[in-house]
Amino acid sequence: MQCIDLTLPTPEANLACDEALLDECEAGANREVLRFWESPRPFVVLGMASRREQEVHLAACEAGGIPVLRRCTGGGTVVQGPGCLSYTLVLRIAGNALLERIDSTNAFVMERHRRALAGATGLPIRRQGTTDLAVGQRKFSGNAQRRRRRCLLFHGTFLLDFPIPLVEELLPYPPKAPAYRGRRAHRAFLANLRVPAARIKELLRCSWDAVEGGEAPGEAIASLVARKYSARSWNERC
Repeated sequence: MQCIDLTLPTPEANLACDEALLDECEAGANREVLRFWESPRPFVVLGMASRREQEVHLAACEAGGIPVLRRCTGGGTVVQGPGCLSYTLVLRIAGNALLERIDSTNAFVMERHRRALAGATGLPIRRQGTTDLAVGQRKFSGNAQRRRRRCLLFHGTFLLDFPIPLVEELLPYPPKAPAYRGRRAHRAFLANLRVPAARIKELLRCSWDAVEGGEAPGEAIASLVARKYSARSWNERC
């Protein structure tokens, strides 16, 4: 597995990079990838089937100049930006029975991350809901996936030093929420892990035995940005 620590200049390009890496693997590239990135500006990102009008305070985003974009994976709407470390895994499905189903893939990846983080930090990190990691009952990581025939994309975020009140400003209470949330507002439900990003990267690199190096497919990223991630037809389709 190659580790690519790469933040591109725009939110659109960073979202496109994840899909381009999946496309490359599916097309036969002989590499799995662990990527890290952290957006230098806040933005809202919808899940592939999320509804803008229901899941975003659009007036607040417009007033604050916050882009509202859409990713290629499922899951709910989140806010990303400085203090929120994003990671990307592109994995080949063949040869690993745990990657053959959505539920077992969630369990496989999240448990690996839980063990790595809990073992190094001593924090009571737990898997919660379907795709969350939490310290006790406070969520700090959300995750989502997209599957192709041969490969899959599994990506997510770690709240490390993120302004959680911004989430409350930009997002209403979600239409779907895990039972452990207990109707808590964003401020009472989310928490920062307060671990340096460099430490998280080191732990995940070791957990996945990933070797630093490799490049992102620049032409494919530019094409996806132009025809998809910067297009209203994609970002505003729901």
